[in-house]
Amino acid sequence: MESATQTVSKTSLWVGRIISTLVVLFLLFDALAKLMKIAPVLQAFTQLGFSTSLAVPIGAVLLACTILYVIPSTSILGAILLAAYLGGATVTHLRAGQPFYFPIIFGVLVWGGLYLREDRLQALIPLRSPNAPSQAQSTQVRISGVS
Repeated sequence: MESATQTVSKTSLWVGRIISTLVVLFLLFDALAKLMKIAPVLQAFTQLGFSTSLAVPIGAVLLACTILYVIPSTSILGAILLAAYLGGATVTHLRAGQPFYFPIIFGVLVWGGLYLREDRLQALIPLRSPNAPSQAQSTQVRISGVS
């Protein structure tokens, strides 16, 4: 049986932290730009068919989701909420006929950074090579080797 306390390698932890930090910096910049209602943000809202009065509430939601993502005990909840936020951004860009890949890439980076630094997520979604024996097979080998 596998150990319940799986640990993340130092390399994986630091790569995950770097990816997550870059994503968080961009999301904080985006949230603050919406909260400050800077001209390019208001122009983008108008171009996408949204009322400019929605900039502050949407910025606040993004800021809250990003803060939840940064706090280790709520990082998975934050990633789920950011995935929902970025899904809405993807649909918005699709509806407006604009390139929609940017929010998808950010969603992958949000989860990729978290996966690399979070042992709970790695335990939930273990990635292994296609040729690796399954847990049941390795248990059978150990049992038959003991008999």
